[in-house]
Amino acid sequence: MKRIPFLCVSILIAACSAKEQKESSLTIQPIIVPTSGSSAEPFLYTDDSVTYLTWVEKGDSGASLKLSRLGNSGWTAPITVATGSTWFVNWADYPMVAAKGNKMMAHFLDRNGESKYAYDVKLTMSGDGGVSWSHPIVLHDDKKQAEHGFVTLLPYGENFFVTWLDGRNTVMEGMEDMDHGHPGAMSLLAAILDPSGNKISEWELDNKTCDCCQTTAAISDNGPVVIYRDRTDDEIRDMSIVRLVDGAWTKPVPVHMDNWKIAGCPVNGPRAAYKGNTMAVAWFSLAADTAAVNVKFSDDGGNSFGPLIRMDEGNAIGRVDIELLDTNSAVVTWMEGGEIKLAKVNVNGEKTDTVTVAKSTEARSSGFPQLAIAKDRVVVAWTDDNEKTVKTAIILL
Repeated sequence: MKRIPFLCVSILIAACSAKEQKESSLTIQPIIVPTSGSSAEPFLYTDDSVTYLTWVEKGDSGASLKLSRLGNSGWTAPITVATGSTWFVNWADYPMVAAKGNKMMAHFLDRNGESKYAYDVKLTMSGDGGVSWSHPIVLHDDKKQAEHGFVTLLPYGENFFVTWLDGRNTVMEGMEDMDHGHPGAMSLLAAILDPSGNKISEWELDNKTCDCCQTTAAISDNGPVVIYRDRTDDEIRDMSIVRLVDGAWTKPVPVHMDNWKIAGCPVNGPRAAYKGNTMAVAWFSLAADTAAVNVKFSDDGGNSFGPLIRMDEGNAIGRVDIELLDTNSAVVTWMEGGEIKLAKVNVNGEKTDTVTVAKSTEARSSGFPQLAIAKDRVVVAWTDDNEKTVKTAIILL
C-alpha cells in the first residue's frame, strides 16, 4: 500500500462517511495507516493520553518494526524501531511496545539457530519518546537455541515489567529440530527491567504451560499479575493467574475452570485490562466442543473473580482483546469467522448488541485484532488479509 498524505480528522471522517457503520449507537470511522508495502502484526498501546500503533513491514531485505502515534491529524509518519533480515515473523507472536512518558521499550523475535522454532526475544529501548532506539539486546540469559516469545510488556513504576514463554527446558542435545515435538515443556518467566534493559529481578512463574498462546499481564494496586494458558499433565489447558504479593509469586490458580482438554496448543491467549484493583479478563475456549469468548471481572486485583460472562454469537474463533471503560464496564473484541466483533459489557453481565467492526478472513495471516482506549474513543487495529495491510478505525461510544 502506498503512503497516503495525512488529512485532518474532520476531512478524513467526511471522506469515509460512506463507509461508516452505525449500529447500536456506535459510529465506526476508518483511519488510514501510513504503511508501505506488505504490513501485518499490529499492536496498540496507550500511555496516559498517547496511543501508539506498531506493525511489521516485510520487504526483500527483511522485516521492520514501525511505530506511529495517533494525533489530531490521524497517525503520524512512522518511525522505524528496528529492522533485520533474520527475524521470526509470526501471525500470533507479534512485537509490542510499552511506554511511560519518554521512556519506551519494544520487542521483536530474532532467529538464533537453524531450527524453525529457535529464536530469541530481543529488546530495544528509547529515552526520547521513540525518536531513537538502542541497539537490541536479548531478554533471556539461557543462550539456548529454543523458542522464546509471546511477550507482554508493561511499565512498572520507573521500570518495566515483562513476562514471556520460554523454551529453554524443551531442548536437549541432538534434539533441536523436533519442530514442537520437544521432550520438555514451555515455561512462564517474568522479570523487572530498568529503562536501559538491565534486569533487576527474574522469576520462573510456571514450569509447564501451553506452548504458543499469548500471555497477558496487569499492574494492579497490589502488584503485577500474569494470566496465561496453563497446561496440566492431563492436557487441560485453561487460563491460570499468578500474582506478585508481598515480594513472592502465588501459585497458579484457574481464572475459570473451562476444563478444555486439548492435546495441542490452540494459539489463542487471554487479554487483561486494569484500573487500580479492577481487572477484566477475556479469553477463548472450546471446552465440550463449544466455542466461546468469555469475560470475567475482578475488583481485588485478581485474587477473586465474578461470574462468567459469555460474549460471542456462536461462531467464535477467539483472538480476543479487552479494555476497561471504567471500573464497571469494558469493551471486548473477538473474531466470529472472518468478522471482527465488538461489544460492551458491565460487571453485572449486561451487554450491548454486537457490532461488526470489519471483515477479514479466518486465515492465520489475518492475525489478532488489537484494541485500545484513546481518551473517549476506542481504537481497533487489524490485518486486512485480502489487501495484506494493517487497518485501523476509531469507534465513538
